Amino acid sequence: QVQLVESGGGSVPVQAGGSLRLSCAASGYTISTRCMGWFRQAPGKEREGVATIYRFDGTTYYSDSVKGRFTISQDTAKNMLYLQMISLKPEDTAEYYCAAGLYGCGPVMTENRFRYWGQGTQVTVSA
Repeated sequence: QVQLVESGGGSVPVQAGGSLRLSCAASGYTISTRCMGWFRQAPGKEREGVATIYRFDGTTYYSDSVKGRFTISQDTAKNMLYLQMISLKPEDTAEYYCAAGLYGCGPVMTENRFRYWGQGTQVTVSA
């Protein structure tokens, strides 16, 4: 089992154009995981993949909507995952989830490749 706990979001909105960093602390049998990622779900929309990173070589993938603005990174020694977000837009408003999968990463981010999920952290961007 792997436990994931996100932090960095909250109830205070961020202004458009601002930045925010999300963190995800992983614990448990993390050695079993190969791909770590961030997903988000906006009200009334399906959950979508934002960024993923392959644990062993750091290869990253991004959705087109965040490419160039978000950066996913990891500290494997500390079992931490991060998502640095800049130039935030109101359409980035969503619940953000950390996820861990047992398979490798790829450009297509599908939920069913990820077994473990955090509880989510809210990001609100005001216009």
